[in-house]
Amino acid sequence: MLRLRRLLVTLVLLAAIGLGGFYVLTDPRVVSPSPEIGALSAPDLENGRLLFAAGGCASCHATPGQDDKLRLGGGHVLASAFGKFHVPNISPHTRDGIGNWGVQDFVDAMAAGVSPQGQHYYPSFPYTSYRLMPPKALADLFAYIRTLAPVEGRAPAHELPFPFNIRRVVGGWKLLFFQGAAFEPDPSKSAEWNRGAFLVNGPGHCAECHSSRNALGAIVQATRFAGGPDPEGKGWVPSITQHPDALGKWSKEEIAELLKSGFTPDFDSVGGTMAAVVRNTAQLPDADRLAMAEYLKSLPPLEGPKTPQAGG
Repeated sequence: MLRLRRLLVTLVLLAAIGLGGFYVLTDPRVVSPSPEIGALSAPDLENGRLLFAAGGCASCHATPGQDDKLRLGGGHVLASAFGKFHVPNISPHTRDGIGNWGVQDFVDAMAAGVSPQGQHYYPSFPYTSYRLMPPKALADLFAYIRTLAPVEGRAPAHELPFPFNIRRVVGGWKLLFFQGAAFEPDPSKSAEWNRGAFLVNGPGHCAECHSSRNALGAIVQATRFAGGPDPEGKGWVPSITQHPDALGKWSKEEIAELLKSGFTPDFDSVGGTMAAVVRNTAQLPDADRLAMAEYLKSLPPLEGPKTPQAGG
């Protein structure tokens, strides 16, 4: 009996130590520390506007059902295998939006996935890509958003089952899959390639849709950009690698044209969520679209997961 009691006490202590360790390791300040912003120069509003377009911020955060895509009242619903995420208000409204945020709050959210209240954001918000944007770029984006109209109203709370409704669990996900570091140019590549790599991987967050994901919702890096099921369960997102069945036969100019007009080399046009992407990339200068195309032309021809139809 005494031996059994000691065993139970030992198990309880081990469980307490394990929970305590998990609690410490998943602390937002530990698992995803924010970059130091340091001294920043005056914000560049034009750069902020371009980053806003490249990031497609309006596509998710504009209030549904109204024509002005710069009214960022939120309310769009993102369906997923983990539940429904309600996109928040990011307008400069001081009560319902981010009007009371400082630059550090914005950098914490975008680069570390941490709220001003010190809680984890769910990775349905693609800070896994936005982390590549350096603090100065994020400060420019924040300054531009603050020039837009404040919009009243808050989105409902997310609708997530247990255990996904416990935000601390996101800390465990970050331990496994999130590494925060700003984009570093590759000195062996051209300035155009580096600009394209930054736009595609960072603000453009193209891999967030054009990649398959594992059971925990993280991108499968071995097939990054090779396509996969739509994250919202609305069909299949195609590969954008240089595979012959993807963009392998497209020229750099044809890729740039799609990002401007939505037309493919076969005179077809994109639809669905990609049409919204094109509305945003069409606002970029030609040089940026060509840079994105230059980077996409360098992607290896990966064989991605088969569509349900192709898989038989």
